[in-house]
Amino acid sequence: MIANRRVAVVLPAYNAARTLVQTCAEIPRDIVDDVILTDDASRDDTVRIAGELGLHVIRHDRNRGYGGNQKTCYAAALARGADIVVMLHPDYQYTPTLVPAMAAMLASGQYDAVLASRILGRGAIAGGMPRYKYVANRALTLTQNIMMGAKLSEYHSGYRAWTRAVLERLPLERCSDDFVFDNQMLAQAHHLGFRIGEISCPTKYFAEASSINLRRSIVYGLGVLRTAAQYRLHHAGLRRDRLFDADRP
Repeated sequence: MIANRRVAVVLPAYNAARTLVQTCAEIPRDIVDDVILTDDASRDDTVRIAGELGLHVIRHDRNRGYGGNQKTCYAAALARGADIVVMLHPDYQYTPTLVPAMAAMLASGQYDAVLASRILGRGAIAGGMPRYKYVANRALTLTQNIMMGAKLSEYHSGYRAWTRAVLERLPLERCSDDFVFDNQMLAQAHHLGFRIGEISCPTKYFAEASSINLRRSIVYGLGVLRTAAQYRLHHAGLRRDRLFDADRP
């Protein structure tokens, strides 16, 4: 716990057997009360290894996608009493050692959500981020900041933490089950006025780390731009969008 708040780490997993042990070894269990792994119908030994590590394991009977996996993760964390939920990829691309800092930022009461940004600092390219992804990240982030009236260093980190109040408020069921889920969730949080903080995170790209290919990256980028446009039109009163209308069914 931190400040009497129960901390859960959720691991949305798909074929994570090669990196799961390394990831879990660095999760600071002195402050983390619960580690939940949702397996999205992996074809490797992810579930077996997770069980041997003593994690709370949920297994999808079919692949529901990256966003669908997170929906299960967050619902399970809330059901198991979490006050702070940190979403960490089990592919070891993000360092688990930042969990205490991210959780502490939320426990301080100053923030409702925290992103681990790979862009703050100068380590993105040095850490192996492909240049086309770095350029796309910067271009998409600039566009989103302009269209959404925000000021974040990046919207595309897969390492993030949320308070219980945020997760209970966001209509996550309206978000995509694909990779754009992350972006839609963040846009919803910004729309509802939640305070979003950032912390610098080192970049690690290597063979075992999961990464979407160029085609999927393009699809994701178009989805990001669509989300920003939906946000802009909704806030301008030109088109009410169900994604951002939390009070409507």
